[in-house]
Amino acid sequence: MKLIGPFKQIVTLANLPLRGKLSDEQLEIIIDGGILIENNTIQKVGNFIALQSENPGLEIETIEGEQIVLPAFVDSHTHICFGGNRANDFAMRNAGKTYLEIAESGGGIWSSVQHTRNASEEELLSTLLQRIDFLISLGITTIEVKSGYGLDVENELKMLRIIKKAQEKTKATLVPTCLSAHLKPRDFEGSNQEYLEYIITEILPKVKEEKLAGRVDIFIEKSAFQPEESKAFLLKTKDLGFEITVHADQFTPGSSRIAVEVGAQSADHLEATIDEDIEFLAQSNTVATALPGASLGLGEKFTPARKLLDAGAILAIASDWNPGSAPMGNLITQASILATFQKLSTAEVIAGITFRSAYALGLTDRGRLENGLKADFVTFKTDNFQNVLYNQGSLTAENIYIDGNKV
Repeated sequence: MKLIGPFKQIVTLANLPLRGKLSDEQLEIIIDGGILIENNTIQKVGNFIALQSENPGLEIETIEGEQIVLPAFVDSHTHICFGGNRANDFAMRNAGKTYLEIAESGGGIWSSVQHTRNASEEELLSTLLQRIDFLISLGITTIEVKSGYGLDVENELKMLRIIKKAQEKTKATLVPTCLSAHLKPRDFEGSNQEYLEYIITEILPKVKEEKLAGRVDIFIEKSAFQPEESKAFLLKTKDLGFEITVHADQFTPGSSRIAVEVGAQSADHLEATIDEDIEFLAQSNTVATALPGASLGLGEKFTPARKLLDAGAILAIASDWNPGSAPMGNLITQASILATFQKLSTAEVIAGITFRSAYALGLTDRGRLENGLKADFVTFKTDNFQNVLYNQGSLTAENIYIDGNKV
């Protein structure tokens, strides 16, 4: 066994509820604490000196100076496997061009599809690993990664195989998601419904056969797929044995209700969610995932996080890191800004990027510092955990631990 400490503060997140609003007074904060680890798992969290005296002969990893520790963060929605970039989209959008005008000039999602299809496997793997390393440096050790820039059998499988290769080269946990239903590709001859059937019959059986992903996503929006065809698609994917998640209510309301009706693990975006659908989400186990990076990238309103929490929903916060609408990738900065605009407590934000975000991925073995859970945690050189969000991402992580080992 190994004892790591002493830490000025350990914020365990123990005993916090999965859903609804939280106050900072509910946080368990252990002063001068230590974390006892064996076999990649937390055995006990408590006073450092007491743990040391109770367990003579322990290996001690001494923490120098004043540091606080939090559970490692979980980014439950990213698109970080892609080729090229869309800096020109960002410039055009800020100059007043519409989404349609940008797409017609060669930008938009289709631009990323072309760049990703043309990129070599080596290039995609290299850039994916660089982005993973950046997220790890922020203290994020569990990362969802979507396909969705291939949009045909060959290139969707290429993306998912690269994500699988990346898992072999990183200590972070990658959760692959098949987003072949990102939009109908321009070179597909047929209707939206025919393309969705193509995914069901041609892409997903191969994904399942090669065990490339256990989750499927779809973008329900006027510019992508319509509600009824999307619902039918999601039910078919469930029948194939996949978990599902949904890009919902980004620009128009209604699709979050579909996510709940089909039992999706999460409904992500929700910037356009209306009050009655907030109540519908709150009464379900579908996680409402806010993506403040997309709001910042597009200049759109934020997910109504305050209303969702007050209604009793499960709120996660993720980065949506992608080359178009959310190029920043810094989850801590985004979550801090969301807190400012939505008046979220520090406890609500930290819960939203740890155990609540893990739940959106079907993971219950991480996101808290408790006995029996995965020993993933992050330290910051400060004497007050509140400084992490207060500095809005500029207070960088000091040490990141995965399975109890410093990376």
